[in-house]
Amino acid sequence: MNAFDGRYRLNIRVGDLVEIIKKNHQQTGELTEGAVKKILTKSKFHPHGIKVIIDTNEVGRVKNILKED
Repeated sequence: MNAFDGRYRLNIRVGDLVEIIKKNHQQTGELTEGAVKKILTKSKFHPHGIKVIIDTNEVGRVKNILKED
């Protein structure tokens, strides 16, 4: 497991800078960058990425963790 793997909940903390993929961008793969405001997924692992709300109030699954605060 990589520390920057967005499929594991323990790698993500509120305030971390991440790239998410929103549901309506799954076909194009367009990523949105922001800081984690709230973690929505309760399970420890999700194969498509942990679902979060970022500081712009957008919801998506974490694809990349850019840095840890």
